[in-house]
Amino acid sequence: MGSLYSHFLPPDRIQHLAQKTGFTSEQIEHLHRRFMHISGDEETIRKEHFNNIPDLMLNPIRSKIIEAFFDKRNLGQDSTGCVNEINFEDFLIIMSYFKPLEENANPERVQCNRNEKLRFLFNMFDSDNDGKINLTEYKHVIEQMLSQNPHIGKELASSVADAAMLEAATICVGHMEPDQVYEGITFEDFLKIWTNSDIETKMNVRFLNMDSAIPLCR
Repeated sequence: MGSLYSHFLPPDRIQHLAQKTGFTSEQIEHLHRRFMHISGDEETIRKEHFNNIPDLMLNPIRSKIIEAFFDKRNLGQDSTGCVNEINFEDFLIIMSYFKPLEENANPERVQCNRNEKLRFLFNMFDSDNDGKINLTEYKHVIEQMLSQNPHIGKELASSVADAAMLEAATICVGHMEPDQVYEGITFEDFLKIWTNSDIETKMNVRFLNMDSAIPLCR
């Protein structure tokens, strides 16, 4: 196995990855150990490798999160769809969406970081890559999020999704006529919906817990 995927990363490789992702050298070395642990010391990670992460197994939208790691849009590729496996640099690119914002970040950087995180979330919802989150996609995610509650069935989850979509339409379009159809949430709509949220603190990764699997959201 080559030096790139051994448990030792050469300094020039670390410097390159730091410049590309914004992670510190210490964070890169830590995430490299996590990568090697998840992949079983293989050069790449495939979807089945994520089955061994305990925290992820308990997440109701685990399939969406796993899919996001292989989504070409999140990997900065020009095409759509998913790749079959990712290497360490790909892994770092995805993990950078969960990187805590530096304390001295200026307003422009804060907004950029916020938009990057929201774009990642938007891509998770927009499963057909058409640039909109339609009601079917929204219902599917809501059902997944509520699936672990035994008191909430599919009908109630569907009603919650309907109400949420109506609220989204109200926020983004305003008053709608009875015969007007809201085709779906665009990314611009998505930004409006999340205006008052603190997504910067919710999408973080804890770097210091070396012995546990990486939690993707908190």
